[in-house]
Amino acid sequence: MTMNKGGQGACADSGLDAAEALFHSLSDGTRLAIVRRLARGEGRVTDLVDQLGLAQSTVSKHVSCLRDCGLVEGRPEGRQVFYSLSRPELITLLAAAETLLAATGNAVALCPTYGTDGVR
Repeated sequence: MTMNKGGQGACADSGLDAAEALFHSLSDGTRLAIVRRLARGEGRVTDLVDQLGLAQSTVSKHVSCLRDCGLVEGRPEGRQVFYSLSRPELITLLAAAETLLAATGNAVALCPTYGTDGVR
């Protein structure tokens, strides 16, 4: 991240925009659940539907979003497509997030802006 010439802390390149898009793609609970499941190994949409208890259309929509973001890739086999994480760094990112959440305790969950208490 680079500072602008005015020194006001704004990002001068698209690095922050890309990071924002990455974290936004993972901010949806369904997409995060899919990524966490695929971190354990590849799976078909039907597997994800069964394991996550969601509608097929919901899972398909979110898998498509993750594919568009370059986080998930599909491997066709006959009439089926097996999905997996496209980058092993995503597993590292998830592990780092879990470590950070453990270190901050309930601070993130209690955040008045983004917390999990339902107030947004």
